[in-house]
Amino acid sequence: MKRPEHRALARLGLFAGRYRWVICALLFAATAINYVDRQIIGLLKPTLQHDYNWTESDFADIVFWFQAAYAVGYLACGRLIDAIGARLGFAIVVIFWTSAHIAHALVGSLAGFIVARIALGLGESGNFPAGLKAVAEWFPQRERALANGIFTAGSNVGAIVTPLIVPFIALRWGWRFSFVITGALSVLWLIFWLRTYRAPQQHPKVTREELKLIQEGEADAARLATPSWRGLLLVRETWAYALARFLVDPIWWMFLFWLPDFFAKRYGLDLAHFGPPLIAVYLISDVGSVAGGWMSSRLLKRGWPLNAARKITLLAAALLVVPVLFALHAGDLWLAVGILGVATAGHQAFSVNLYTFPSDVFPKPAVATVVGIGGTAGAVGGMLMSKYAGFILDRVGSYTPIFVIAAFAYLLALLVFHLLSPRLARVEGL
Repeated sequence: MKRPEHRALARLGLFAGRYRWVICALLFAATAINYVDRQIIGLLKPTLQHDYNWTESDFADIVFWFQAAYAVGYLACGRLIDAIGARLGFAIVVIFWTSAHIAHALVGSLAGFIVARIALGLGESGNFPAGLKAVAEWFPQRERALANGIFTAGSNVGAIVTPLIVPFIALRWGWRFSFVITGALSVLWLIFWLRTYRAPQQHPKVTREELKLIQEGEADAARLATPSWRGLLLVRETWAYALARFLVDPIWWMFLFWLPDFFAKRYGLDLAHFGPPLIAVYLISDVGSVAGGWMSSRLLKRGWPLNAARKITLLAAALLVVPVLFALHAGDLWLAVGILGVATAGHQAFSVNLYTFPSDVFPKPAVATVVGIGGTAGAVGGMLMSKYAGFILDRVGSYTPIFVIAAFAYLLALLVFHLLSPRLARVEGL
């Protein structure tokens, strides 16, 4: 039975405006474009390996340096966005990453690709700090996981769109035009963002009722200063978030950059035939993204404590990834696609609830900085995974050791997360 305060919030949500979902749609689109730009290199891997005689370790180095820059950029972008706000901060990082993305069309060597990927990593690292900051500004706590799930689903849509458009462009006009044409998407998005985004209390299209809903139960963040690095690094909750990201983010990076190669080696697919299997995997993962956000938000609306709602959802998501081990032994391509799709859905459901954690427990002026710390930890984990994957594929020639790590990383991450933040209590006194 719902408590009176939950019934009151439900009534408020029914009659409040809906403009916050327009903002969510913009974040969704930005994340889709972000993932188109970063995933192209994985889809073009067989072509570029053939043209430039790259080894598996060479490709791993390209991924490694992208992730190294992403790690550094996450820290810088998180702090920058907390200081100047989501609107201007997002615009700056989109301009930077779009320029770097298009610059890929001008390079023709391993060193050139590494430099371009470093610049891309620095820019793309701002997407999630800015997006999660915007969600914290625009959504009440009980809707944040769902909003995060929707905008994070953009990563899967980006992963779906990439194999649809990149082979078409590359096979007709060459791989260089893949970077130029997709870069134009970011320019269009930037125009809409600057015309649309304002803080909710300053936005003319936000009703009084919607603003009341957005601010329900929140302290007056305007009076709070951004906490110091030292203050954030001394609290267990920061490390709960960072270590969980360190353990699970590398698995997503692995799927993103190596799935086309897995399908090529295991099932003999090429650039012209990657599309349907990859699209199917990421369509299934989209379901996990939205369902993971919906599940914990639904439990909260039904009166569950925050701690239980988030962690039960995390556990369910972690269990979905374990069967990825069986993808290695699937004799049929589409059976492997189904297993991998469920695993990536588990990742997305896990991630959207983990991404909600900074806004659940930290004051708003600290959200992007904490997201930046966690993103850096995740990128460092991704760097280690890229080196490991390159080494294993060069020396062993099998994905078995890689998928074993993927299967159990989420359960380990949940254990670490729970030990460091057993109650998901609000962080005070920063």
